[in-house]
Amino acid sequence: QVQLVESGGGLVQAGGSLRLSCVASGRSFSMSTMGWFRQAPGKEREFVSAMHWSGSTSYADSVKGRFTISRDNAKNTMYLQMNSLKPEDTAVYSCAATKPFGRVSALAADFNSWGQGTQVTVSS
Repeated sequence: QVQLVESGGGLVQAGGSLRLSCVASGRSFSMSTMGWFRQAPGKEREFVSAMHWSGSTSYADSVKGRFTISRDNAKNTMYLQMNSLKPEDTAVYSCAATKPFGRVSALAADFNSWGQGTQVTVSS
C-alpha cells in the first residue's frame, strides 16, 4: 500500500475554483490507477474521477466538463482541478490508489489505499 495525503480543500463561493492535491509515498505511484471520491454529510461515498496509470481518465457525469484530473509522476502527485463549483459539490474529498497496474474503476472496492480526506465547502 501507499500512503496518501490530500490538500487544497477549503471554502469557496459557487462558481469558484479549487485545486486539490494528493501526494503519494512509495515507488508504485506511476503504476497505480489513482482516483478521487467524495462523501457529503448523510450521503454515501461517491466516485468523482480516476486516472489510469496509462493516462486515460474517467469522470462522474455530475462533474464532467467542470473537473479535471491530472498527475505528475515525477512528483508522486495527483491533482483535481475543480471549476464552476456548485453547493452540491460540498463534501470531503479523498484520494485513492489501486495496486500496481490496477484498472480504471468507479468502485471504491477496487482501490486499496486511501487518504484521510480534505473538506471542500461551496457556499451559495
